[in-house]
Amino acid sequence: MRPSTFLALVASISAASAASLQGFNYGSTKSDGSFQVQSDYEALFSTAKAVSSGFSSARLYTMIQGGSSTNEPTSAIPAAIAQDTTLLLGLWASGGEAGMQAEITALQSAITQYGTKFTDLVVGISVGSEDLYRISPTGIAAKSGYGANPDDLVNYIKQVRAAIANTPLSKATIGHVDTWTAWANSSNSAVVEACDWVGMDAYPYFQNSMANSIGSGAGLFNDALSATQAAAGGKDVWVTETGWPVSGSTQNLAVPSTQNAKAYWDAVGCPNFGKINMYWFTLQDAAPVTPNPSFGIVGSTLSDNTLFDISCKDVTVLPSSTAPTASGTSAAATGSSSTPTSSGTTFSANSNPNSPPSDSLSNTSPTSAPLSSPSSSLSSSSDSGSGSGSPSGSSGSSSGSPTGSPTGSGPTGSSSSFYGVPSSPANSSTIGSSTGGAKGNGSSTTSAASAAVSTGAAASMLLSGPAAGVLVAAAAVVAVL
Repeated sequence: MRPSTFLALVASISAASAASLQGFNYGSTKSDGSFQVQSDYEALFSTAKAVSSGFSSARLYTMIQGGSSTNEPTSAIPAAIAQDTTLLLGLWASGGEAGMQAEITALQSAITQYGTKFTDLVVGISVGSEDLYRISPTGIAAKSGYGANPDDLVNYIKQVRAAIANTPLSKATIGHVDTWTAWANSSNSAVVEACDWVGMDAYPYFQNSMANSIGSGAGLFNDALSATQAAAGGKDVWVTETGWPVSGSTQNLAVPSTQNAKAYWDAVGCPNFGKINMYWFTLQDAAPVTPNPSFGIVGSTLSDNTLFDISCKDVTVLPSSTAPTASGTSAAATGSSSTPTSSGTTFSANSNPNSPPSDSLSNTSPTSAPLSSPSSSLSSSSDSGSGSGSPSGSSGSSSGSPTGSPTGSGPTGSSSSFYGVPSSPANSSTIGSSTGGAKGNGSSTTSAASAAVSTGAAASMLLSGPAAGVLVAAAAVVAVL
């Protein structure tokens, strides 16, 4: 091989290794709480690459297939193998010790069942999603479901590292995903130290206690990213959820519309795609029903015909004084017209598993005060750091144990239904609906109590989508698990 050829090859490899990840969040359930199966994931992954060749990665919220009572690995794995889609794996961490063991069992089973066809596609592993947010005063006030405290998350991360040692995933990087306000709270620093990277969920739309018009969206996002990077202490920060709704209720100055969703894409996505790892919320959340708010860039019909131009060509960032506001409800080009009711409660956060990130992102600046834990009573206590939940918000409305699982993590107020993973402790006897918090109350149910720990109740998140709460701008969007 001639030197020039060798150098060109090295340069090509270096460029490829330096390329940043681009993808969408995928929950384990659909917007009506029914579970995604392999064919659903394959269609989504194929469409993601069709709308833009760069979106070839998928973020998941749980390792367990929705509806499984035996901790069967998610069918997103064979779908990813078939579509050559890389995976940011997620293990739901708000189901207690038993729930984490179920997630780890499913991960180990996947390694054994699919081998390197699976492990070669793994770009990272996230242990938990917005668990710290959910135990914060803001998350508790938003009824976002069970979470996990810093010590538990550190323990879970250690368990996952031990579980993948001496396997093809032994070198996989491990992180945790949470709202930027959770990361900015110094009482959570032990989690940062335990991670190889940190994942940030941020939704200016939900920062309704601030000036959060579309013209301020990029600025609020950049502030959230800067705060997270400062807290990360030099570790890589991945943007794991962000987006702007195409339809839904207005949050202070934030108006959902396809025009504003495009403006946010252009101002936040386009400058960062290819530079930092970024998972958008979301590809589709309006099938079979449209949540409020709805963040999908395609409508009710899955196709490469997006609701707005995502090419990033001739992009002009709007000055804050001339941000488009549109009147609220957008009619999806694909026919997914979802006009919220006058009260703004259509598909309320607590009722829709696919709902976007929780709107619990309050604008109060996070403090170093320790966050309250789920067991510390859902008492008042002033919110020190109010974080932002994911769009899907907590799923389930019913009295069943909250499924703060992957199905419900949406922008703020993660919704378990989107994730399809139970957020309640494993010893909970109720599997059905999760009591969701901020935006996504999808009430998905599982076939058995063990399923609840591993798959069940958390239909609230669909793995991506903003939750309904509305306090802090950087809420994280949850995707269907």
